[in-house]
Amino acid sequence: MKEQVVGLIPARWGSSRFPGKPLHLIAGKPLVQHVWERVSSCTRLDSVAIATDDERIRRVAEAFGARVIMTRDDHPSGSDRLAEAVQSFPEATHVVNIQGDEPLIDPALVDELASVLLNDAGIAMATAACPLDSDADFHDPNIVKVVCTLGGEALYFSRSPIPFPRNAPVLKPLRHIGLYAYRREFLENYVRWEPTPLETAESLEQLRALEHGARIKVVPTDHLAPGVDTPEQAAMIEQLLQH
Repeated sequence: MKEQVVGLIPARWGSSRFPGKPLHLIAGKPLVQHVWERVSSCTRLDSVAIATDDERIRRVAEAFGARVIMTRDDHPSGSDRLAEAVQSFPEATHVVNIQGDEPLIDPALVDELASVLLNDAGIAMATAACPLDSDADFHDPNIVKVVCTLGGEALYFSRSPIPFPRNAPVLKPLRHIGLYAYRREFLENYVRWEPTPLETAESLEQLRALEHGARIKVVPTDHLAPGVDTPEQAAMIEQLLQH
């Protein structure tokens, strides 16, 4: 069977800090449209769709030409929503979860994650990380750090500063980027597993995969796409797009 990769963009209306965020206009277009247009230029994705539980988002997304998958509104996590949405693509063997609030996402990075999985059958997941230069960010629990094997696979993700610089720094800390690619079979198993101890302690879903022994490839990048969590951040993105 030919391997096929689907890119899914989750888009939820309900956000405690920014309700209706996916439809917030940035430079005249809804936020989610910017993401969809950039991802649609990827060369390693066989199909792209927006996964939502909201009719308002569905109507707008279909109006600008996107395929939309309606999902339940009671999923405990984004991974569960993803696993439901991929059922609409029976031919898909791999799935990339693309953040719906990153209008400047790099299509080349999405393609690289897809390629990693297509080229190594032993990898269950792929994600990305970039150098972390700020000491404040290194100690910020809202910024997730990752440490890797010499082969570039994840050893651990944490909100704590890792690796702890007991000696003079010999490597630059890595900031985890929340872009994930999954082997479909692995994703479908993953969402059936109960939350694990480390996952619960850190409130980081990807630790569930590591606790079950999954191999996660971490793709290095210098590209950090700014996300939109507030109207103020949306205004900053608009300024970037207009220059």
